[in-house]
Amino acid sequence: MTQSTDLTAHPWFFCGIGGSGMLPLALILKGHRAQVAGSDRSRDQGRSPEKFAWLASLGFVLHPQDGSGIVSAEQTLVASAAVEATVPEVVRAAALGCARMSRAQLLATLFNAAPQGIAIGGTSGKSTVTGMTGWILTHAGGDPTIMNGAVMKNFASPDAPFASARVGQGAVFVSEVDESDGSIALYRPHVAVLGNVSLDHKSLEELRALFGDFLSRAAVAAINLDDAETAALASRAKALVTFGITSPKAQIGALDIVEGPTTLAATIVDRRDGASYPLRLQVPGRHNLYNALAAIAAANAAGVDLGTAVAALGSFAGLARRFDIVGTSPAGITVIDDFGHNPDKVSATLATLKAHPGRVIAFFQPHGYGPLRQMGAELAEVFAQRLSAGDMTILCDPVYFGGTVDRSEGSERIVRLIQSHGGTAEYIADRADCGTRIAALARPGDRVVIMGARDDTLTTFARELLAELP
Repeated sequence: MTQSTDLTAHPWFFCGIGGSGMLPLALILKGHRAQVAGSDRSRDQGRSPEKFAWLASLGFVLHPQDGSGIVSAEQTLVASAAVEATVPEVVRAAALGCARMSRAQLLATLFNAAPQGIAIGGTSGKSTVTGMTGWILTHAGGDPTIMNGAVMKNFASPDAPFASARVGQGAVFVSEVDESDGSIALYRPHVAVLGNVSLDHKSLEELRALFGDFLSRAAVAAINLDDAETAALASRAKALVTFGITSPKAQIGALDIVEGPTTLAATIVDRRDGASYPLRLQVPGRHNLYNALAAIAAANAAGVDLGTAVAALGSFAGLARRFDIVGTSPAGITVIDDFGHNPDKVSATLATLKAHPGRVIAFFQPHGYGPLRQMGAELAEVFAQRLSAGDMTILCDPVYFGGTVDRSEGSERIVRLIQSHGGTAEYIADRADCGTRIAALARPGDRVVIMGARDDTLTTFARELLAELP
């Protein structure tokens, strides 16, 4: 992958270097021999020590989040737009006159410098589609660079346990792109992928404009015809590769679908030439079939033939925290670690669980007080409607790492809403106490799903809970 030399000619400092959006960018810059340092509040608080030990072993210089790592006006500070002006690195960088870039600005700069960019957009499924597309291209010998918000199991190893990025030497840069902050407007993709459009961080009117412009900037777009909002934007694209399960007009479709508890099989059909290919996925759920179709269409739009793409997905191992089965207890209670945090993602996870027998205990840690206020009513409806009598939802307080956010009301409101819709739910403020309650409730055959975002320690919580179960 070619890069302009100015990206590696000066030192970088990442505020929040361990974050899911920051870490892969830091890895990509380091892979191009840039000098990268950083700090993270999580490290200072003793959370996820193994992640920061790994970063240090790779040569990243890590500092406390006290401003001490900002030592030169030559450094560029990378900090998300949400980082407050009072954070010591921001204060110090402003005093020294350091350049500052947001995570999205840096990613767009790296992405747009690549000869061929594949941008994965949509409200849900972006990380999985990115991982699948990257794996197809790697399997096809393309040596892509991949930027993901989740650890890709196919690229993880003892030496790279947090493989949310892959630095390749090929022409293609595959990345998920985010609409929640409007930064999707920064990208100039060769291939634009759009899986679905639904309410998350912005109104539908704003999303239609952002995603329509996104499609219009690409040489070719891969879109899901089964999603009405996405299909309505088709006219904005210069050229199209379409996919879907129910739409007879989709160029790439799926027939003979067989869902297993942990797998999925289907026949992929290419309606352009009548060819068909057997697909065997190691990840479950109809939403993952849509993700697979999106990745197949994306790779096809980039020049990979369908047979090669479908075959590659047979060895796609999935992503960490995306319906990630932690294990099953001696008594037969299965614990699943999942990133579900908005209505669409939670709904897809619960639908996958409810497609098979067994009671579900759903634990949910909201990823912030603000998001909970914005989408809490929709989340409550999902928990109430997707789960059945006998199932249980348990919420702890939203994750909070500091700052000035209004914390006057949180998870207790969502529990009241779930109950008002006829669901069964409990609010227990402390997460550890939730674990004790789940261990007391669980019985053989149950599936316990741990859901939430922006907190790596949820995986530790899931593992510890599994160890406590009979």
